[in-house]
Amino acid sequence: MKSFKRFLLLAIVASLAVFAAACGNANNNGGNEGTSEGASAEGGEELEGSVVIDGSGTVFPFMSVMAEKYMTEAQEGVSVEVSRAGTSAGFKKFLVEDGTDFNDASRAIKDEEKAQAEELGIDVKELKVALDGLTIVINKENDWATELTEQEIIDIFLAEGGKKNWSDVRPEFPDEPIKTYGPNENHGTYEFFWEVILEEKDLAEGTNLQQEYSTLVDLVSKDKNAIGFFGYGYYESNQDKLTAVNVDFGNGPVAPSLDTIAEDGDYAGFTRPVFTYLNTNMAKEKPQVLDYAIYTMKNAQAVAADTGFAPLTDEQINTYVEELEGLK
Repeated sequence: MKSFKRFLLLAIVASLAVFAAACGNANNNGGNEGTSEGASAEGGEELEGSVVIDGSGTVFPFMSVMAEKYMTEAQEGVSVEVSRAGTSAGFKKFLVEDGTDFNDASRAIKDEEKAQAEELGIDVKELKVALDGLTIVINKENDWATELTEQEIIDIFLAEGGKKNWSDVRPEFPDEPIKTYGPNENHGTYEFFWEVILEEKDLAEGTNLQQEYSTLVDLVSKDKNAIGFFGYGYYESNQDKLTAVNVDFGNGPVAPSLDTIAEDGDYAGFTRPVFTYLNTNMAKEKPQVLDYAIYTMKNAQAVAADTGFAPLTDEQINTYVEELEGLK
């Protein structure tokens, strides 16, 4: 298990590497993008320039570690900048003229976003990078709701579920008010939960929705009656502060883990793919962007397991790499 402290250290190192690479580029070529000899790293040549990524907070740990690896192990002359505005907010930065090179997403691109890309002449390539398990978390002092059925979870978060107090869920639970938490509408995790799990019905009144996942962790860790949701990676790196609810999908309670959130795992009811979307127009103009896409897919399995995601299969990875190689 990787600790949250280790992730923060990696993020700091990555940020310093971004700064150093950016300064080096400005001194060497005035910040111009591209390669010194027009060749990609796959051919052994050094690359320069920038790669700009925004989007999902859920995918952020995966992509920030990937960026660090790329800048330190593959291309020191490339500055990879990773931000986390949220899936939907990220698409707004991606689907504009001269937008970001990649948008990380914890849900698939929507039809209206595809239409916007087509209207702008942006050729978008979807790259599934890993699998995530939507994780329901409670306060460490909560010793009564460590196992819940899928329907009980839905009823807790639904306005029409009518579960105001924990005793409304089960009579033996405390007669204390339930406090519900989750990411806000900028995040694909919210959209997945609302659209897929709650079937687009109203959330329970008073649900506290936040932009930052670190804020959610803090809020739930300080509220004995709290229950919240986010991606498995954020739980894995905060197990000292939170408890994950074991979910009964009909065949007994299942704990979220890298094994159970796999495609054919027992936690499949709350499992979803996570993505990065590539602007292939940028990939054709800026060799470092395509090179980073290829590097990401080649290293996706290792980085996924290292940051709280279930990896894709070899077959899936090889297919993506071949498709990206075909863009050269």
